[in-house]
Amino acid sequence: MAALPNIGFIGVGNMGNPMAANLIRAGYPVAVFDLDQSKTLNLVALGGRAAASVRGLAAGAQVVICSLPGPTQVREVMFGDDGLLASLSAGATIIDTSTSSVELARELFQCAAERHVGFLEAPVTNAVDFAALGRLSIFVGGNRSDFDRQRPIFDVLGEKIFYVGGPGNGATIKLLTNLLWFTHAAVIGEALMLGAKAGIPLEIVSEAIQSSAGNSWVAQHDIPSIFAGHYDPSFSLALCCKDLGLVNEIAVSQGFTLTMGRFVQELFEQAKRTYGENAAELHVVKLLEDRVGTYLRPQGAST
Repeated sequence: MAALPNIGFIGVGNMGNPMAANLIRAGYPVAVFDLDQSKTLNLVALGGRAAASVRGLAAGAQVVICSLPGPTQVREVMFGDDGLLASLSAGATIIDTSTSSVELARELFQCAAERHVGFLEAPVTNAVDFAALGRLSIFVGGNRSDFDRQRPIFDVLGEKIFYVGGPGNGATIKLLTNLLWFTHAAVIGEALMLGAKAGIPLEIVSEAIQSSAGNSWVAQHDIPSIFAGHYDPSFSLALCCKDLGLVNEIAVSQGFTLTMGRFVQELFEQAKRTYGENAAELHVVKLLEDRVGTYLRPQGAST
């Protein structure tokens, strides 16, 4: 039986940390790096190795996985004399699970190929709780041969793995699913508010939504966060706005504009201006609550 490849993991925050932990538990030798070294401590305790730099992590790595906030951070990690592209040996593979842009995915694919390094974009979805369970959905773009070779790694991280073709297609799939997520998140607040103002117990409103044609993953995942009043702190308004900006850019590059996409982006931008970029995703619902003066909490819950 062949030895498992040495993996480097860059970015071990909300999503990257449970992903790296699952790889360590599966027996992979994993080196981890994050600008906030405190985020690596639990992974070292599990058996991972902390690296002091991107270059140090790349030394000896056969596969490097990145989980970063967006295109700006991906560029910072990839390029430069001490960047990942310059530091990896020929024959290595980069797997970028960040939600990035179509243009950057294609650029990185080309730059990696010039250095005889494989590049797979592999954005993930289904949130932090599914990352911990190894049940992510993953959208992989790049060479099919690279995908097939790294499939065992994807099978540790996710439950539904999609090969979607060339570089850029992964970003497109991920961002269109986020468009649906954020649109649903905003309108679910309005649906709950209609029920609350009618005097219907919110528990019944929630159960009715989830037993109807209007049900969605967002209804199941996000309504409890609204009811709890923490608005899902695992995902920030800054990230929502970044992703909505990227998906609107895709449409423009394809020659059209998104009606709902632009409207929803402005709604989230308004929430970010009101509550700050680090406020939780569902503050887009709090925006409605504050305007109406009614807070969507089941009877007996605190506001």
